[in-house]
Amino acid sequence: MRIVVLLKAVPVVGTERLTSDLRTDRSGTLEANGADEYLLEAALKLAETSGAEVTLLTIGPAGATEALRKGLAMGAASAVHVADDQISGSDGTQTVELLAAALGRLEYELVFCGADSSDGGGGVVPAALAVRLGLPYLSYASQIEPAPDGSSVRIRRLNPTGYDVLEAPTPALVMGTQVLGEPRYPSLRGIMQARSKQVQTWTLADLGFEPSAVGAAAARTAVVSAERPPERGGATVIRDEPDAAVQQIVEFLATRRLL
Repeated sequence: MRIVVLLKAVPVVGTERLTSDLRTDRSGTLEANGADEYLLEAALKLAETSGAEVTLLTIGPAGATEALRKGLAMGAASAVHVADDQISGSDGTQTVELLAAALGRLEYELVFCGADSSDGGGGVVPAALAVRLGLPYLSYASQIEPAPDGSSVRIRRLNPTGYDVLEAPTPALVMGTQVLGEPRYPSLRGIMQARSKQVQTWTLADLGFEPSAVGAAAARTAVVSAERPPERGGATVIRDEPDAAVQQIVEFLATRRLL
């Protein structure tokens, strides 16, 4: 079975910044998107138990290579980096088109991706990509079970009272959650082996795209403003004996008609 994991390279959490034209600044240090790493872990477990071959796919600037190298050190077999300066400023629709074109050059039974990214949070790319490719879309997976022959895949999707069981033929796209399991740390052996693993770099020309079809000028959406969240008001801290503290909390809630 062949699995392609979409692994986005994002600014290190806590260092996110916007440029003067309100785009995410990706000129600094990048790391693998946390939500995608859970799906990579799920793919690597399948590689260990069923011999699945795991390929990473990302779109991003030169710095995205570091995220791919970490994924290779974790155990992925190969990686593809779509890198072209003209892509900068592309929106979600263009991202889906680029990913669809890249996947069109790869062979796979399953595509794995996280629910969203820490630098955007839109959460629309997985579903839009499945529609664009005409693939079954299995979302919010907490467990992924491909058939032994790779002809189908079954997932468990959590719901308020338990879980749903979804099944679809392959190829299919699976969007998963953190319940799949904590991502592993790359071992020293994995880091050494990653040096010899292949990272293919594809440009717009390789994917058959004209530069005018991507980038900010062709984007259908744009950020028109960005404001800091309002400052939080001061908190009320109660430090007293238990009985007195309970009475104060009850009075506090009663004055706000919460009791």
